[in-house]
Amino acid sequence: MDLNLRDKVAIVGGASMGIGLGIASRLAAEGTRLMIFARREPALKEAAEGLQRQHGVAVEWCTADIRDRDDSSRIVQRAVERFGRLDILVNNDGAPPLGDIESFDDTAWQKAVEQNLFSVIRMVRAALPHLKAQGGSILNISAISAIQPIAGFGLSVATWSGLIGYAKTLSLELARHRINVNTICPGYIDTTRLQKVFAAGGQDPLAMRKKLEDEVPMGRIGSVEDIANMVALLVSPAGAYVTGCSIPIDGGLFRGLR
Repeated sequence: MDLNLRDKVAIVGGASMGIGLGIASRLAAEGTRLMIFARREPALKEAAEGLQRQHGVAVEWCTADIRDRDDSSRIVQRAVERFGRLDILVNNDGAPPLGDIESFDDTAWQKAVEQNLFSVIRMVRAALPHLKAQGGSILNISAISAIQPIAGFGLSVATWSGLIGYAKTLSLELARHRINVNTICPGYIDTTRLQKVFAAGGQDPLAMRKKLEDEVPMGRIGSVEDIANMVALLVSPAGAYVTGCSIPIDGGLFRGLR
């Protein structure tokens, strides 16, 4: 299925590995031109070169820390200078540390807010003038814990819940500009983040993986491709009428009715 994304321009965060790289690769396979960024240069440069080599699309890249208030405008400016337009913004980064809520001080909370909420607010603020020029998509990556809290994930739960509220409101305000706004809430996905969960509490990683697989109705841990395929649909013309949604991609793990 051709998603009509050829020659569109997308910014994808955290694209040196994991879900971010998977999303970038899926969009590149559709012919989308890319601006990718992450904190660590060697892995990011390697990712950019691999995307260009595999998919034959133009890829711009820059190192950035989205907790830095100046980096968001720099990323958007770099993309527009290279490609002359912007159609898609994918907000994706890592996640704050795990631990009991009572163990985190004000500094930890402030870092989590900067990483999971303010970073998106600033990226959107910088991108909107360009997205409004022709319409487009804003897609946020959070986690299943944002809509079904998990003990030990308090920093993520609180800040990503705020992100969902922000995104829902934003979708109402941007609909008239032909911009859809959605948030993906991945469940257990096979990434380095999940490896940390496996190792939490000193449990055997294989036993922990089996335990998590048993929790999922579909009986397996999700793949990066499971997330990337949904992202590609939602940011394409085929998904343009879907907006304001928080969508679990989790093999049935989410138990709520919303």
